[in-house]
Amino acid sequence: MSTKTELDLSHYTQLVAQQARAASRKLVSANGNQKNDWLRRMVELIQSRAPELLEANEQDIRQAPEFGLTEASIDRLRLTKARLQGIVTALEEITALPNPIGEIIGSNMRPNGLLVTQVRVPLGVVFFIYESRPNVTIDAAALCVKSGNAVILRGGKEAFHSNMALYGLLQQGLKDVGLPEQAVQLVETTDREAVGQFLKLNEYIDVTIPRGGKGLIERVARDATMPVIKHFDGICHVYLDKSADPDASEAITVNSKCQRPGVCNAAESLLVHADIAGSIFPRVAGALIEQGVELRCCPKSMELVSGTKAATEEDYGTEYGAKVMSVKIVNDIDEAISHIHKYGSGHTESIVATELAATEKFTTEVDSAAVIVNASTRFNDGGEFGLGAEIGISTDKFHARGPCGLVELTSYKYVAHGAGQIRE
Repeated sequence: MSTKTELDLSHYTQLVAQQARAASRKLVSANGNQKNDWLRRMVELIQSRAPELLEANEQDIRQAPEFGLTEASIDRLRLTKARLQGIVTALEEITALPNPIGEIIGSNMRPNGLLVTQVRVPLGVVFFIYESRPNVTIDAAALCVKSGNAVILRGGKEAFHSNMALYGLLQQGLKDVGLPEQAVQLVETTDREAVGQFLKLNEYIDVTIPRGGKGLIERVARDATMPVIKHFDGICHVYLDKSADPDASEAITVNSKCQRPGVCNAAESLLVHADIAGSIFPRVAGALIEQGVELRCCPKSMELVSGTKAATEEDYGTEYGAKVMSVKIVNDIDEAISHIHKYGSGHTESIVATELAATEKFTTEVDSAAVIVNASTRFNDGGEFGLGAEIGISTDKFHARGPCGLVELTSYKYVAHGAGQIRE
């Protein structure tokens, strides 16, 4: 869709939002079997139309230099046969999860015989803004529809062709199983002002979820007239305690930083207890450097490893999204925790330690969406946590925190059953 005038955009965005609201009213009564039929149909369509999807994605890859994308950004954008299989796997996992809608969360019988139940319900209409990764188009649609929500998808312009191809399959699948086609809508204009128009439509949209750069999320949080579930920076830390195992220290740090450096749960900063800095840090640093990681070090850590750069204050608060990592030698676990609270973004922190007292202190005092013991930060992920997939990793505390799966896309209402009771 070409760039529109402000009047055209206002009409277009309102129409999309109204259609989403109408679809959400129908979707709330769809049963679990029908929604699972749609998910299974999506698996069939993605597998049978894989060549078309890869061809559309290749168009986006060819145009990537026009948008000034980094190597990490192009990696996020790229679809391969293996990544298409990853999408299929996520769909199968979501299919296997229980339908959350209608679940009785709790109930109690009042002394007057009134039965009060707390029932899980959809949020309604979700406006989801995201960048680069086309697999997120399917994940978000699948999670929203299975949790009974209509969704308006606003992908990045760099993934336009990929998203349009995937959107065609989503529409076909909804039609094939008899679900409302407007339950999933893709914003078909790349005009940035469309986002501003949608953010005004709180009478139709119940929640906005932005997933992207800090600037995007700050803009949405500032301009939205509806609640926002924010996915802020992923400034994630690995802390090597004085009791850390050397082998685990190397493996966990390298995986946290290097397995996919461009994603939000990749580690950006390494904290090392001073007692083991001389023995373990050179080994870990060597492994990172061998993987092509540029280390930006504090004065103490620079003395231990050659070929590093001096860290600035800014480095410790930076989400690189690339093979760059800041390093700080800390005197004790308290200094590590204080450093995380000062520079971290409340996303994911990992401790490598064999002493129970250290791990308990770290998990208790570190205030992040996920705190991981003796494992990679890369595990803070909806699929890895058993949610099937995620619409994002929230760094908020309300309404959801951490990976947002089916349950996080629901609310609840009270249903009270009586037999003629009246209040005195």
